[in-house]
Amino acid sequence: MLLGRGKVAVGVCLWGFAAWAAPAAPPAEQGSTFDANGVTLWYEVRGDGPGTPLVVANGGPGFDHSYLHCSAAWDRLAKGRKVIFYDQRGNGRSSALKDGMACGLAEQILDLDALRNHLGFQKVDLLGHSWGGYLVMAYAARHPEHISHLLVVDSGAPKIQDTVFLFKNIYPETVAKQDAVGFGVELGDEKAIAADMHEYLSMLFYSPEVRDAFLARSASFKYSQKVNKTVWSDLQRFDLTPELAGFKFPTLVVTGRYDFNVAPSVAWSIHKAIPGSEFAVFAKSGHLPFCEEVDDFVARVQTFLGK
Repeated sequence: MLLGRGKVAVGVCLWGFAAWAAPAAPPAEQGSTFDANGVTLWYEVRGDGPGTPLVVANGGPGFDHSYLHCSAAWDRLAKGRKVIFYDQRGNGRSSALKDGMACGLAEQILDLDALRNHLGFQKVDLLGHSWGGYLVMAYAARHPEHISHLLVVDSGAPKIQDTVFLFKNIYPETVAKQDAVGFGVELGDEKAIAADMHEYLSMLFYSPEVRDAFLARSASFKYSQKVNKTVWSDLQRFDLTPELAGFKFPTLVVTGRYDFNVAPSVAWSIHKAIPGSEFAVFAKSGHLPFCEEVDDFVARVQTFLGK
């Protein structure tokens, strides 16, 4: 995701239980770790089918991957291929950032490529959600030789400052609650951050039922304000727009019609910038269509991937 006012981007991220196909509790995670680029990265592999592996980059920056498991979509996709999740540096079960450790876009690209190389994949299908969408576009620009298919889901804009946040227009009363704790958030007060995050997550959904189920689990998701601020600050230097015109691999750009975290106009602009890309709008979704419209999301992804 991507938060406004320099806050979080959950696009990482976030989740739900659409059509109630999702399990009552996320499946147990059997993860592994490896060392690369001065950090220890945690990852998880699901499925073992013959299809091209699908690597998923979660949103944030600053969230771990766990919010993704609020959807059954991934396990369904894993019936035909390996699906790989990982915690980005400084997040979740990966090692915490040490003082002075770099954590910018360059390091995120290096870590993602190290994961691919560690798993022995020459080609991958790469999906990024929210901030993860920005990351996979940046990765694809640097390593097109490793991309089979690219999926950009409710992503921030290629020039991050051009991301359109609609919260203040749609949820002015909720934004006011965030403003009331804003000073505490900037000071790093944990209670203020938790209150701010709760309000933020409440604005990501089309369905009240999916929203409430997601919020009931949100206390288990991990967030690092330090990572968020570090990455967000670094992204201000870049504009990926010129890179998108050179993408030669199949690309699917996805948005929820009611995504107030990243306006659908951003996804449309990304689609128009990538020659030959496909565009998919999920009519009853906010920022997490893989959670709110599981059946349709899985079907669209499988069609795009050709299996």
